[in-house]
Amino acid sequence: MSRLDKTRNLPIYQKSELIYQLVESLMASLPEDDDYIQDTKDFMRADAMLITAKIAGAEGGDLYSIRMQNAALIREYAMHLYVQVGSLRFHENYTDLEYIKLIRKEIEEFRLLFIDWVNSFDTNNYIWDKWGLFNPPGAIAPTEDDDFDGDDFDINNFFDEED
Repeated sequence: MSRLDKTRNLPIYQKSELIYQLVESLMASLPEDDDYIQDTKDFMRADAMLITAKIAGAEGGDLYSIRMQNAALIREYAMHLYVQVGSLRFHENYTDLEYIKLIRKEIEEFRLLFIDWVNSFDTNNYIWDKWGLFNPPGAIAPTEDDDFDGDDFDINNFFDEED
């Protein structure tokens, strides 16, 4: 099974695709003649698409810091989407509140899958993040004696044999 197939089989990836499909369906039901709703549709579509893309990016990168960077973005996009969908409740031209509840319920289920997914990241597979934001818990910063300048990175070690 390829890495892409493994990614597509992940529950979090499948949930993100479901959320994207629900957002697309929601957008089809929204009025076309309202500028606020049109802008909201654009934001919702972008966030829903980026969630799935960032899951694939995290799975493809495999390094802890890359996965955590993607996870942080996924969290941000999911939170934006939750708020954007909810904002439709206050707009006079939209009345299908059940759709809003459904998408928000799916985002909440996604959040729980997200927590499990992030906890599955291999904390031993990392390159030190000089910014200090995406280092695994308990990681020790390299010293000047470690000569950490990134020159020892070999791109051939980054890919699996099956890729």
